[in-house]
Amino acid sequence: MKKVTGLGGIFFKCNDPKGMNAWYAKNLGLTTSEYGTTFEWRQADDPSKKGSTAWCAFPENTAYFNPSVKPFMINYRVENIAALVDELKKDNVTIVDEIAEYEYGKFVHVLDPEGNIIELWEPNDNSEQE
Repeated sequence: MKKVTGLGGIFFKCNDPKGMNAWYAKNLGLTTSEYGTTFEWRQADDPSKKGSTAWCAFPENTAYFNPSVKPFMINYRVENIAALVDELKKDNVTIVDEIAEYEYGKFVHVLDPEGNIIELWEPNDNSEQE
């Protein structure tokens, strides 16, 4: 079974998310909003399908990364999130929450052996096509 298919996003904690967004916009040219920025690209195996990778600065006191105490979270794009979660459970991987479904895809959070929170995302193919 194919597990990770790509990088979905980089999320990190900082003291001043607005200031961080402004710095990256001014100095590195990122087009930012209160949610950071999204890099869009075409899938190599099917250029008719778009993909995206998110970059987002979170407030230092965010609870979104809990139970991890690390200052970052990586989001990985995956295929068949339900089957992957079943496999992870068999391998005694810590599953933080239940699979949540939104119009843009399904998400679940797991912990790696060092307590880093990982967000797994099965994109809704319809949300990333033209």
